[in-house]
Amino acid sequence: MLNEKKDQARDYESSRDLSRRNFVALSLAAGVGAVAASASGKELPVVETDVNVTTADGICDAVFIHPVKGSHPGVLIWHDSPGLRPVMRGLGKRIAAEGYSVLVPNLFYRAARAPVFDSSFDYAKNSADREKYARITAPFFAPGAAERDAVAYVAFLDAQRQVNKKKKIGTHGYCLGGPYVIKTAAALPDRIGAGASFHGGFLVTNKPNSPHLLAPKIKARLYFAIASDDDKREPEVKNKLREAFAAAQVRAEIEVYPNALHGWCVPDSKSAENKADAERAWAKLVALYKETL
Repeated sequence: MLNEKKDQARDYESSRDLSRRNFVALSLAAGVGAVAASASGKELPVVETDVNVTTADGICDAVFIHPVKGSHPGVLIWHDSPGLRPVMRGLGKRIAAEGYSVLVPNLFYRAARAPVFDSSFDYAKNSADREKYARITAPFFAPGAAERDAVAYVAFLDAQRQVNKKKKIGTHGYCLGGPYVIKTAAALPDRIGAGASFHGGFLVTNKPNSPHLLAPKIKARLYFAIASDDDKREPEVKNKLREAFAAAQVRAEIEVYPNALHGWCVPDSKSAENKADAERAWAKLVALYKETL
């Protein structure tokens, strides 16, 4: 448990390196009726709406983003430690521009509405902020909580006219959101068609409920993008993932990015300077969804 708390803190510090100026700029960039660029280079208009999702544990605040016209495959995004914020909305808009109807929930809704942490938050230097982080995240990490949420989030997507229910749903996550991609695919095997984890943590643990042990329940096609420093710290993770999915005959690609550090796929991370690898990881996500959903 102590190691997990340290890793959660590391996830936060790696993913959150915003100055107040950057925080304000990102906030201004997020809005309803945004335009995002697709992988084809064309701009596809999308609609962004704040919504409430009823779960077994309460009301989750979230953002629902979809192209202006038509119905499209659904996508569920699991955010990283800093929570639902402008940059996560931006990632949601970007994948929506590719032709998907996207839900980005506030995973910490049981404790607070988003944004949960502001630009003054300093986990490393402020003991009160460390206490706040532990208090805010604890309900999300409770056994079964995220799995219950996943069912509610997918039900919400399936209830929207902008979601094509004849198509499978995709799900991807960043950092602490990574393992919940696996859990979602296992909880809803007939609905989830694809999943991707970007610098995800806790994918393989020594506990009996380790996410990788859910492989036999999964029917989705999966992609795991692993940071070089994460691989150096836990070199056995990639091998155990490969073994688990191969044994379960689940199509899964596990890739270590040798020049990328934890958090590189999230634009407000201090590791986000590696734009080439971030774009390569994004292209893998888009290709996965285009081929499976």
